[in-house]
Amino acid sequence: MTDTIRALHEQGGGQLVQGLRERLRQSRQRLEEVPVPQPQGRLSRMVGMTLEAEGIRLPVGGRAAIHTATGARLPAEVVGFQGERTFLMPEGRMDGLAPGARIEPLEQSRRIAVGSELLGRVIDANGKPLDGGGPIRSQTLVPLEGRPINPLSRDPVRTPLDVGIRALNGLLSVGRGQRLGLFAGSGVGKSVLLGMMTRHTAADVIVVGLIGERGREVNEFIHDILDVESRKRTVVVAVPADQSPLLRQQGAWVATTIAEYFRDQGLNVLMLMDSLTRFAQGAREIAMAIGEPPATKGYSASVFARLPQLVERAGNGDRGGGSITAFYTVLAEGDDQNDPIVDAARAILDGHVVLSRAIAETGRYPAIDVGASVSRVMSAMVTPEHETAAHRFRGLSATYMANRDLIAVGAYRKGADPALDEAVAMYPRLEDYLRQNRIEGIDFSRSTQELFDLLGIPNTAGAAT
Repeated sequence: MTDTIRALHEQGGGQLVQGLRERLRQSRQRLEEVPVPQPQGRLSRMVGMTLEAEGIRLPVGGRAAIHTATGARLPAEVVGFQGERTFLMPEGRMDGLAPGARIEPLEQSRRIAVGSELLGRVIDANGKPLDGGGPIRSQTLVPLEGRPINPLSRDPVRTPLDVGIRALNGLLSVGRGQRLGLFAGSGVGKSVLLGMMTRHTAADVIVVGLIGERGREVNEFIHDILDVESRKRTVVVAVPADQSPLLRQQGAWVATTIAEYFRDQGLNVLMLMDSLTRFAQGAREIAMAIGEPPATKGYSASVFARLPQLVERAGNGDRGGGSITAFYTVLAEGDDQNDPIVDAARAILDGHVVLSRAIAETGRYPAIDVGASVSRVMSAMVTPEHETAAHRFRGLSATYMANRDLIAVGAYRKGADPALDEAVAMYPRLEDYLRQNRIEGIDFSRSTQELFDLLGIPNTAGAAT
């Protein structure tokens, strides 16, 4: 072939040689564009939510499409394998699946559209709009895996964040980039508290992940709890309880990925995830479906490994960058504060706020149990005077609660214990400090000044801002 081209060139056929070279280049380019053939598999077994496939080789986390009898394609994700069998979990309803259904691989890397176009929108676990506002017109796609941050390069939590709630600002000060748990049973006002934070928190962007909640609660949160102004800077990721466990898990990753994007733009993000328990339950369903043995109350070991993988992605970014301040609600089943997920979350978060059913039944909202709650970074952010005032408030409240039964039965006698006398005299004012209307926002400076005024402590250094 080379001799022929040389001979033609010697005979003056330069144009013919150039034409041949161009045809060879085009042929090579077409060959490079041909996708590598992917082996297809067949559906061999279905047990519960688990699908077993043969003839397909994909890594864990890989995606595939299953052709149903109705002609539709059901997306699924690889969650495990054993020998030649691959275990998949479907993303939607399994109607129409039949033995031997064809399975073909999909793009391996799952990506989500991000950008300012998301603000004010409600999307599902796949990033598709749910609010009828048209498609998300963003060309920026990022993978759900996230970018790991060296823990030594993260900014420390040193700046107080104004959440607009007096009890949190004054007694459980939240830092920019802190990660806290909101521990509560059902029906004690956690959704209302989250709504108050979306209205009043000093954040550039708010990302709300409604994971595994009832569809009615999703609609109420968006239209009743969020006000018009808050919605303009809020992105809502909604994955109702009737979605598959795979999508419930993915919804949490999507919300975190969106928050990470805005943090990497140098913005301060407030992320509210309701709830971490539903995320864990989704992981438990997947683990049990593929045969992983349970460890504690039906939760397998992989569930407790996934929790820190999700939580550690929040927090401050690289020095001088943005931040993600995250609140994760944790459902205490039966109001049990030693529930496995409650206990695991308490260990990996930077503090927790406990909502008490007993307090809610008295009509005081938000029903924060100050004695059972803690902010682990408060001492590093506020002035010594502020910290002293918060400790004194907690001490007075604890003294009263420890003697509440004696007071109720009339066994308390004034003058026997000066500390108890002070606690009894101050208790109504302490309760008033903790009580707050849902539409009222109280900023950080006012919260701290009212705490000093309540306790009669001079604020000589001024409140940290």
